[in-house]
Amino acid sequence: MNTALEAPVRSSRPVFVAQRAHVAPAPLKTQCSTCHLRELCLPCGLGGTEMQQLDSLMFARRKVKTGDTLYREGDKFQFIYAVRSGTFKSSLMLADGREQVSGFHMAGELMGLDGLAQGTHASSATALEDTEICAIPYAHLNELSAGNSNMQHVVSRLMSREIVREHSLMMLLGSMNAEERLAAFLLNLSQRLKARGWSASEFHLRMSRAEIGSYLGMKLETVSRTFSAFVQQRLLEVDKRHIRIVDLDGLTRAFEMRVQ
Repeated sequence: MNTALEAPVRSSRPVFVAQRAHVAPAPLKTQCSTCHLRELCLPCGLGGTEMQQLDSLMFARRKVKTGDTLYREGDKFQFIYAVRSGTFKSSLMLADGREQVSGFHMAGELMGLDGLAQGTHASSATALEDTEICAIPYAHLNELSAGNSNMQHVVSRLMSREIVREHSLMMLLGSMNAEERLAAFLLNLSQRLKARGWSASEFHLRMSRAEIGSYLGMKLETVSRTFSAFVQQRLLEVDKRHIRIVDLDGLTRAFEMRVQ
């Protein structure tokens, strides 16, 4: 649970990450079975045998700096990317040159599944802070799942997550007003942070107001005005990108009352 008003972020550094995405990955010392994010990421729900099979895959770990692009719209699809740390945004360019943000991804979440359908990525992934990812070769994962119903179920579940995410965005854009959209966004972010052991009520937004507006289908001024309204209602305290949810239950109740 993100219409773009600012130009897409472009790093002043040479962009080499997307080019490296097509290089054969190097082995990783850290395995899925010992990763602290295993309950949120690819191995979630797998048993011992399947976990051992995952550990046999050759993963590559990469660092992506703030503003750099991991892959771009139209790049060949080869990897599924698991976020180990940091935050990414997915976005695509509209015909008029504006950026449309389609999602935000944090530690334990997967990116790149948009390339499954056509064999090329339908969006770009840009780091909103210094990040680290695991690159999972899809061809190897596909081979691993052949003849293994549990692994096939995992891959199907990953694709289902994408469908659910797209459905949630459609609901946001089609049936909610500005306050409902922003409340839903903040509550969703709060829940995702809590699932990772972080504070559900106080956090720093890695995305700009314009990027939030792009994701939620709102103008920048509307996003700022809605934040101010929540502050006046004593639901939030806002200091630039630092957010403190003063009344989490109140924000939840207000949102639930609006969508009933």
